[in-house]
Amino acid sequence: MSNVNKPIRVPPGVEVTVADARLRVKGALGELQRDLPPVLKLQYDPARQEVLLARLSEDRRARSLHGLYHTLVANMVEGVSKGYEKALEVHGTGYNVKLKGSILTIQVGFTHPVELEVPPGMRVEVLQSAAQPDNPAKFVLRGADKWQVGQFAANIRAVRPPEPYKGKGIRYAGEYVRRKEGKAFVGTER
Repeated sequence: MSNVNKPIRVPPGVEVTVADARLRVKGALGELQRDLPPVLKLQYDPARQEVLLARLSEDRRARSLHGLYHTLVANMVEGVSKGYEKALEVHGTGYNVKLKGSILTIQVGFTHPVELEVPPGMRVEVLQSAAQPDNPAKFVLRGADKWQVGQFAANIRAVRPPEPYKGKGIRYAGEYVRRKEGKAFVGTER
């Protein structure tokens, strides 16, 4: 049986409402909304605590949207109940990260600090603010919307991606950076 035909379990404490092709999911970590395409129909069974997504036609577009929206709805339910997080590290001596209010300030070797505004509904926790030679600066992004957490993490990483020679820059926690060998000195004989 395909996963798109399986119902999505709604954990206790999560409230699901459907009105005019608009889905609202509310939980302990926030509220998310999404418009559904007209080729899909969403049914919520409060007694069984399940959401079932069905397509109204069998054309190619409807089948592809069915799989996409099944995953999006499942991510919404999981996001408001458990949440999503991305951990990032800043490698490089003198590099640091600070959080002041809703502004994330990153110092990564430019002449000026880079300031990024934290999107609403997201939380940033700085675990270690300054990078040491063998100990990177660490921070964690948390939120209910999986796409928003991933996109904000990608925007932060794009400020200074890790370079291949010394490995300095911003990377995801646990990300492997393939290192290159620098220029080798070739001695000349006389």
